[in-house]
Amino acid sequence: MNKLLRNGLLLALVVGLALRSWAQPSESVRQTVKEAYPNLSSGPLTSAKITVLPKGIILRSGDLQFTQKDLDAEIRKSPKDLWPQLKRNLFFVLESVFTRSLITWEAQSWAKNAEDAPKDNDSLISAYIDSLTKDVTVTDAELKSFFEVNQDMLGGVSFDQVKEQLRDYVLEQKRSEIVQARISSLSDRYDVEIDKDWLSKQHSAAMDNPVDKARKSGRPTLVDFGADGCRPCEMMTPILDSLKKEYAGKVNIIFVHVRKEQVLAARYGIHSIPVQVFFDKDGKEVFRHVGFYPKDQIIAKLSEMGVK
Repeated sequence: MNKLLRNGLLLALVVGLALRSWAQPSESVRQTVKEAYPNLSSGPLTSAKITVLPKGIILRSGDLQFTQKDLDAEIRKSPKDLWPQLKRNLFFVLESVFTRSLITWEAQSWAKNAEDAPKDNDSLISAYIDSLTKDVTVTDAELKSFFEVNQDMLGGVSFDQVKEQLRDYVLEQKRSEIVQARISSLSDRYDVEIDKDWLSKQHSAAMDNPVDKARKSGRPTLVDFGADGCRPCEMMTPILDSLKKEYAGKVNIIFVHVRKEQVLAARYGIHSIPVQVFFDKDGKEVFRHVGFYPKDQIIAKLSEMGVK
């Protein structure tokens, strides 16, 4: 996935710590991004306060500020075929650029007390991220549970045959969950200002996609994020086709090709495929699953959501 998109998740880790020292508390109560546009962000800008900023400034936090020119310059660093997607999702670009500037600062602060810390920024950031998840381990019970859920896509091999290969995969999943949990715990705690008019325009553009339209339909939604050439993804295809027919008019069943919709996939935090994300009739995410998901288990999950 494009470097800008990949950095979006990693760079959000340190927003909280940096803003604690950079931003001043707001003196008045203003609406947040999450309150005004609940489906727009699940990252560090969910708690940004919506206000009218000086002309040309779209985000401000203490002495830190960003303009549209900053975002345009960032987009030009990406492959041209991604430019249309990024321009439709400027809020996501802003979130990525904003957090990247802060994670560099935080990683450099961490490096002052770290032995043999890398000198270049990319390696330093990676080392910093590794330090946050260095104590994560995977138990045999967790491996067994993962195997039992996903054994259909493993070609009939036994648990003992794939146990060690699965360990790295499950370990990476756990690390990713820790990173995402860290982001969620930071997103409501710091004062950031974002321009009202700019945000309104970007929300309209960002919501113009099949997933967000479905979430506003008043029906439950199942979104499968996958791609061609992925065996478990291809195993999901006949299941999704069948579900579309069986739940027509009751549930939105949507497939997102992550290689064609990289920004949309990044917005929804997709790091491996396939991933099935369930939303209730109000558009709220209630469950997600990584890997092949048998039809009977999907039906059971929809039943839990009240779908008959």
